[in-house]
Amino acid sequence: MGNDLNAAQLFAIQDIRVTLTVVTTWGIMAMLGLVAWLATLRKESSPPSFLQTTLEAIVMTLEDAIATAASQHARELLPFIGTLWIYIVVANLVGLIPGLDSPTRDLSQTSALAILVFFSVHWFGIRSQGLKKYLYHYLTPSPFLLPFHLISEATRTIALAIRLFGNMMSLEMAALLVLMVAGFLAPVPLLLLHVIEALVQAYIFGMLALIYVVGGIQSQTLHQARDV
Repeated sequence: MGNDLNAAQLFAIQDIRVTLTVVTTWGIMAMLGLVAWLATLRKESSPPSFLQTTLEAIVMTLEDAIATAASQHARELLPFIGTLWIYIVVANLVGLIPGLDSPTRDLSQTSALAILVFFSVHWFGIRSQGLKKYLYHYLTPSPFLLPFHLISEATRTIALAIRLFGNMMSLEMAALLVLMVAGFLAPVPLLLLHVIEALVQAYIFGMLALIYVVGGIQSQTLHQARDV
């Protein structure tokens, strides 16, 4: 499979191209949904299973991580940010499976995630402050700054998409080059590098998304504090 920006097309439904990225993405979603469903299959009288205990530990860890940036909104943001973190980790690690590529090495995938974060920022901001107060912060401290606020919203969304795409693409290209030069003499270090980089990139993307969402929720408060 090529390393171009367009994922390989598997088949088409009329004029709709179905690529490997789409199939892999839906496979990851189905797997995560199945795991979550299996973790809930427990009778009240029976002790928690290993799967349920593990998932509860992961959820608590994610909630604590979110609380470091937004202690008052940790429970509110956990479903979105936690799901984002978990999905990106799995998507990044899928590239370790022979015959599959990480969906996050496809720019269309990372762009979709970045757009999701973009709309979530406004959703949480409007939900927290109301439409009028939230939109007003774009005019604060001066209406002349409105174009700069809008440019900032667009550029950070583009940067969010390109950062994850570029890092995952460069990681797989670097691994391919090393294998071409050294053969299979160093597969373990490459696997460890891929795992570490997958975790780091997922953490960075999720943390940036968290910072942007918290900024949307607290935007008006921050501007009022600056005015004081």
